[in-house]
Amino acid sequence: MPNSLFFKRAARPLAFAALSLAVAGALVAPQRAEASAFQLKENSAKSMGRAYAGSATAGGDVSVVVNNPAAMTDLKGTYFQADVTAINFGTKFSGSAHDALGRPIGGGNGGDAGTTMPVPALFFATQVSDRVHIGAGFSVPFGFLTEYDRNWVGRYNGIKSKFESLDGTLSASFDVTDTFTVGVSAIAQRTSAELTSAINFNSVGLGLVQQAAMAGKITPAQAQALGQQVSVVVPPGSDGLARIKGDDWGYGWQLGGYWKLTPNDRIAFNYRAKIDHKLEGTGNFTVPTNVQALLANPTVAALLAGAGGVPFTHTSGTADFTTPATATASVWHQDEKFGIGFDLAWTKWDVFKELRVNYGNPAQPPSVEQYNWRNTWFAAVGGDYYLNEKVTLRAGVAVDTTPTYAATRSPRVPDSTRKFVSFGVGYKASEHFELNASYSHIFLNSAHMNGAVSATNDVLTGSSDDYGNLLSVSAQYKF
Repeated sequence: MPNSLFFKRAARPLAFAALSLAVAGALVAPQRAEASAFQLKENSAKSMGRAYAGSATAGGDVSVVVNNPAAMTDLKGTYFQADVTAINFGTKFSGSAHDALGRPIGGGNGGDAGTTMPVPALFFATQVSDRVHIGAGFSVPFGFLTEYDRNWVGRYNGIKSKFESLDGTLSASFDVTDTFTVGVSAIAQRTSAELTSAINFNSVGLGLVQQAAMAGKITPAQAQALGQQVSVVVPPGSDGLARIKGDDWGYGWQLGGYWKLTPNDRIAFNYRAKIDHKLEGTGNFTVPTNVQALLANPTVAALLAGAGGVPFTHTSGTADFTTPATATASVWHQDEKFGIGFDLAWTKWDVFKELRVNYGNPAQPPSVEQYNWRNTWFAAVGGDYYLNEKVTLRAGVAVDTTPTYAATRSPRVPDSTRKFVSFGVGYKASEHFELNASYSHIFLNSAHMNGAVSATNDVLTGSSDDYGNLLSVSAQYKF
């Protein structure tokens, strides 16, 4: 590839190669959770045993405090419920990468970037009158943790990615009639993110030179000489490390409806609004000694002074981010020895079109990463079989589409359409105490990447093979 073409592709500010690698990857989304993208459904062991079919209509599950407040009408009395789900997720990449000049990037496949992590949930609900119920809940509706080997081939796209949203929910329901109930929730959400990425300082240095040449600050001859010096002082493989942390509080609401169509049939609808965040964080950078020497070069130092200062120093960063709106329909049919349910959910992921990052350091101008995600659907069917008065067996299947696609997919979001197969068991120890346990295995399509581009124009091509296992337990006490 001729140098002129390379420089056109590499002409980005130093800052764009720094915090856009860090904040943009971290505050965005990386990913994996066991619902589309980084959405988590894991707040109920009982519901998971049916692959989340009948999540708001099967009855006897206090997680409806956060899933559909209108369904609290079925909870006669006062309840406490605690759930915890162990998510075992694995992802392995295969493919290759090259830099902006087309030179191969060395490194391994990143190992298994997945992890095993617990997802807790806690709920309380009580009946305060014949027609009114109130409840409170703590849940984790969005989250993920992935970490590749530090020297892997896609290290410029990302190494470690951690994202988490914690919800505190207050809910109330009112029985409008004997067969129709409405419910509403207020939600306080704390979202936090952490990311590390390698920085390709060879591309950063060449980009800075060409940026100065295009701005007329140095002559073409000076640019050619300085470019050669950069390649000698900071050869390919001169990597640094960017680390960013950010968090924010946001507030939202949800509205639910619940109908008892017949004594044995019920249906529920729930809408959860989007929650807007402005994530605020700090960035820290590890800079190798040869890069420090380049930055101290009088010519480069003069260029940096003209750009507003020295990059790769401790700085602040902000990014607007939205957790998406969801709409869910839930149906349940109850019989003497069994119950069967269906769920259909829609998530408005198209709110995530881009991530724009603004920086406190004037040497680091705003950066933009394009994502253009699509809306997704989740469909489940499952049921209960009542073995006896104490033991309930559960099973279900589900399919969950992905908002990502090969043209824009990145290793931070190795997401693809998935299928759930779930099993569960419930044990009613007494009239007051109940235990539940469930297991799900998740089958995923290969997540193909048709050229994921880093902030320094390094291109990663290949696919990720993923798997998921979920194990959930819960305890419920009724006063």
